[in-house]
Amino acid sequence: MREIILGTAGHVDHGKTSLIRALTGIETDRLKEEKQRGITIELGFAYLDLPCGHRLGIVDVPGHEKFIRNMVAGAAGMDMVAFIIAADEGIMPQTKEHFDICRLLGVSDGIIILTKKDMVDPEWLEMVEEEVRDFCKDSFLEEAPVLAVSSTTGEGIDDVKNILNEKVKALNFQEEFGPFRLAVDRVFSMKGFGTVITGTSLSGRIGLGEDLMFYPGKLLAKIRGIQVHGTDRDIVEAGHRTAINLQGIEKEEIRRGDLAATPGSMAPSTLLDADLHYLSTNSKELKNRTQVRVHVGTREIVGRVVIMEEDVVLPGQNCNIQIILQEAAAVWPGDRFVIRSYSPIATIGGGVIVNNAPPKRKRAVERDRKRNHEIFSIYKRDNVEEKMLLFLEESGRKGITADQLATRLGIFGKKLKKQLQHTISTGKILVIESDSQRLVAAPVVEELASSIENLLTDYHQKNPLKSGLAKEELRSRLKPRVDSKLFTYAINSLTKKAIVVQEGADVRLSGHEVTLQMDEQEMQQKISMLYKDAGLRPPNFKDVLAIFDEFSENQIRQIFELLLQKNELVKINESLFFHAEELADLGRQVQEFIKTEGDIDAPRFKNLTGLTRKFSIPLLEYFDKIKLTIRVGDKRILRKS
Repeated sequence: MREIILGTAGHVDHGKTSLIRALTGIETDRLKEEKQRGITIELGFAYLDLPCGHRLGIVDVPGHEKFIRNMVAGAAGMDMVAFIIAADEGIMPQTKEHFDICRLLGVSDGIIILTKKDMVDPEWLEMVEEEVRDFCKDSFLEEAPVLAVSSTTGEGIDDVKNILNEKVKALNFQEEFGPFRLAVDRVFSMKGFGTVITGTSLSGRIGLGEDLMFYPGKLLAKIRGIQVHGTDRDIVEAGHRTAINLQGIEKEEIRRGDLAATPGSMAPSTLLDADLHYLSTNSKELKNRTQVRVHVGTREIVGRVVIMEEDVVLPGQNCNIQIILQEAAAVWPGDRFVIRSYSPIATIGGGVIVNNAPPKRKRAVERDRKRNHEIFSIYKRDNVEEKMLLFLEESGRKGITADQLATRLGIFGKKLKKQLQHTISTGKILVIESDSQRLVAAPVVEELASSIENLLTDYHQKNPLKSGLAKEELRSRLKPRVDSKLFTYAINSLTKKAIVVQEGADVRLSGHEVTLQMDEQEMQQKISMLYKDAGLRPPNFKDVLAIFDEFSENQIRQIFELLLQKNELVKINESLFFHAEELADLGRQVQEFIKTEGDIDAPRFKNLTGLTRKFSIPLLEYFDKIKLTIRVGDKRILRKS
């Protein structure tokens, strides 16, 4: 069953850890330094079994400004927050920053707890409650219950438990079982067990013996053991505070901030498209390409904010941005993020990732900015088909596999299959490779087909005497280069439409016919007769150029190509051609000679034909090539069928 995670938030020394101890009996400060200094430094974890039968996981976050990074890591998996304010101090700087972080990370439910009730009089408590109510106005905590407690005397603790019980009872615990994801917040090694990671499972489920991949490095490990709040489990589901024992990976290979997930379910990228809210509490505008600290999951990465449509963003405004990261992040669309200024460090904004692996976007001219606006409008309309078509359009001729599309959309299994079937059936998406389910947008194939038509049209105009162009040569002329599978798909599509004709290894436009001018027809006949009359002592190509010097070399080469296609001439090498009939007669002579004598060698071939080595050696090699003969030592015998 899915577990609900309650996180704490509030200023340092406002009693977060003491409250958790009073609620659960669990001490979350485990480090020696934490106990010596009396403040929380690292994330602490506890749980509370509620009367409704559900177990509430609790994350205790640091309140000190120096450990905000750890607080953000802990807040990443919160379902609801216990917003804690000490009654004797009221709202303080980290109260405000923690509140902003919770809003930016999309926390939408919680309770407000005024601690240290025993240290103030009723009038002061009432004043603080009024201050807090005013502070939370127009936020997700506006209607939240406000409870005053004393962790020292225990007053109000039962009220907190009762409120939490009622809130959890009212929640929907249905979970879509997509790929498993866990943001690593701690990694260590235990003697006799090996590498252990801890974190809050964000989605899906996974069990003993299954593989986990650690992103962004894509390192693989196998699950050896699972614990939830110290209890061994065979399976862990979303929302659980989890410890996983691993085999096949060393502690040093994993770091806090890595994402452990089902293999193949993430697409690490250094570029993220995002919707940013720039906090109204900021004192200055946000400029394009400002360097920031980006918090995603349990990770902090330095990056830059590229504003897609404006040059600056004013405090309190929302904007479309692309984040350029110094290191790759593994996220899904819909994941939340927080940005903090590089120096001095302070929380300045955050929002939602809308594309986890976009191309680098331009913004220099108005046309680029207008296109960016259109793209971000597609994100916000939340139309799955529109997003699919956008991703496929941007992937161009490379295309996307169905698995890659799933990681880009954050939609998996039957839900994605149903959506794909509909879009493929309408012809908007084409399946280029059925095995890998490689998909390409229909307009991309149409553009490729148009490029092929244009290339063939140009080729036929420049080479009117050639019937067609070799497919591989045609593919090599396409810019940008296209892979063989997509090229074949486009050619077959054009063939079905009777736009092109495939003849062996060549392809031509269906309307193209070789037509000779009168002088070209005459030259064709003369060249054919020239080789026929020459018999086994033909002229070389340079001799032919000299004989027909009134024609260009390109014209004569095209006539030769035509004679080769009509099987009137046979090409032995670049300069040596024979008339096909003469070569066929010689082949029959050689065959009869070998049948009588058993074999033939170069001297006897020379005696048979009266040819010099200039012709005899190329001809013997030609008969080997067409598999009439086979060479054995210095002799040749007939090749058996």
